[in-house]
Amino acid sequence: MERVEDTASDEAPAAADGENVAQEAPAPDKGRSSRRRRWVRRTVLGLLLVLLLPPLSVLTALRINYMGDPADGTHTRNRDALWLGHAWVDGRKKDADVTALARRLRGTGIRDLYVHSGPLEHDGTLPKSVYPRARWFIDAVHEKLPGVRVQAFLGDVLATEGPDGMRLDNPDTRAAVVRSARQILDTGYEGIHLDLEPLHSGDRDYLGLLDALRRETRSRDALLSVAAHQIDPLPALHSVAGTFTEHPKWWSQEFFGQVARRVDQIAVMSYDTAQPLESTYGGYVAQQTSLALEVTPASTDLLMGLPFYWESNFDHWGHAETVPAAVRGVRLGLSRTDADRARFGVALYIDFAATDADWRAYKEDWVR
Repeated sequence: MERVEDTASDEAPAAADGENVAQEAPAPDKGRSSRRRRWVRRTVLGLLLVLLLPPLSVLTALRINYMGDPADGTHTRNRDALWLGHAWVDGRKKDADVTALARRLRGTGIRDLYVHSGPLEHDGTLPKSVYPRARWFIDAVHEKLPGVRVQAFLGDVLATEGPDGMRLDNPDTRAAVVRSARQILDTGYEGIHLDLEPLHSGDRDYLGLLDALRRETRSRDALLSVAAHQIDPLPALHSVAGTFTEHPKWWSQEFFGQVARRVDQIAVMSYDTAQPLESTYGGYVAQQTSLALEVTPASTDLLMGLPFYWESNFDHWGHAETVPAAVRGVRLGLSRTDADRARFGVALYIDFAATDADWRAYKEDWVR
């Protein structure tokens, strides 16, 4: 360790009047400071690599998953669906609106309309006052769009991550949901489309509710469909997320398959993914499509959700989650996993936020 010595010499003049000569302060240790700065830089760099390498690796993998060409024939099977807002059954929409909707849907692959007819109360009941024009809408669709089915889109917030919401562990609540389904099917709907969120992977009460609903819909020759959470993109990711955030977000692939075997249709909400680029979002959708195809029985319609809306936040970057990227991802996943699958389609979310560009991309890239 090098030091700077005191430079005072024996020839220095003596202090006057007996005052002591002040000693010069030692210079700072430049070598030690330099090494400390290098250590700090290396530590920070190491931490950044630890934090950034995993997500960068994931993004790279998703980008690679978006590469390649979809197989020929991976287009609509005429089993697509459209989520509709509540305005169609509460009195705001008129005959002219149905005419415009019919004009929009002609020549597409849309076979099912999920029209919001709830929400369910937290106790599972459904006031008839929330869907006063349902019968009018069903009849108007059947007149103007023969062959298109109308399903009641019912949902509620679950009390899985907060004190308020529906509690599926209450058998009276589950029984009330089944009675509500029976009640709204009496109106003339051709199916029940259930969307309960946030629904944690492995929920046995939910599976029991689906079993009860399936018995009801089958007895009426009606459909049972559900909106499904995304599947773990990495093994057991829902468990890790649940441990650190109390919001598991994903379902295990096994649980997804258990749900798919209990319904006629399962529509994956393959949006709100937080992906920052079109390429990584499309690669993510391709992966979700493959994962879902692997565990959905051939007797169940599998639909992949398309984001027919625009917003920009941490969960959904509008510049990344686009219809063209989603459709390309769907086609790639279908091509790689089960290109000839018949019971497959896309579901468009949602009518009142869709733009002409969204519809154009759906028709040009998927319907053709």
